[in-house]
Amino acid sequence: MHKNLQYESMGFSMPKNAERRVVKMNYQGLMATERMSEIMMMCDRNNPVYEHLSSFSVALYTLGFFDCPDMMSFRDVPAGEASEILKTHFVQINPDKVPFDYHIAESMERYLLVVGDPLFPRHFAVISDMRSSRPYFSKLPFFGAGHDSLDELMDEFAGVDGVSRRDIHFFRKTWYGQIPPSSVGKIFIIKND
Repeated sequence: MHKNLQYESMGFSMPKNAERRVVKMNYQGLMATERMSEIMMMCDRNNPVYEHLSSFSVALYTLGFFDCPDMMSFRDVPAGEASEILKTHFVQINPDKVPFDYHIAESMERYLLVVGDPLFPRHFAVISDMRSSRPYFSKLPFFGAGHDSLDELMDEFAGVDGVSRRDIHFFRKTWYGQIPPSSVGKIFIIKND
């Protein structure tokens, strides 16, 4: 059945000049966007009620890192534990390895921007939408949660413990014991000689 006829049979009409764009969402991506919305409601920058939550906690909760029903039941993650989680569950990558059209709801991959030395991180930000002018989602130290550009993050952390642009690192979540999202649907043939 033609797409327009299919919509019309359901009582909808497709505008003639409407742009058709198919967005593939996966369950984990949908949950990540839901968690970002929840965090924004609770830690809005105009009213940073939950000042005691670290950027590490906000980023890891966004990624669904720990099994908990909501942000209120998520415990705060200190910098030392954040460093261990980074070392154990993420791998450092070059910035150009993050796809230019990456969106957290459409991809199964998960990326972090880390400010500071990875052994002693200052800040975590989830890469949420590379097509946006503000692709990084995090909670700033003295403000609530929100989306920022790299320049805004640098302005926030410039001069803190000597942080500069070379102290910005990108990480991808590893998939130990699981099929990496980039390999799903691929067939591998192994020959034994």
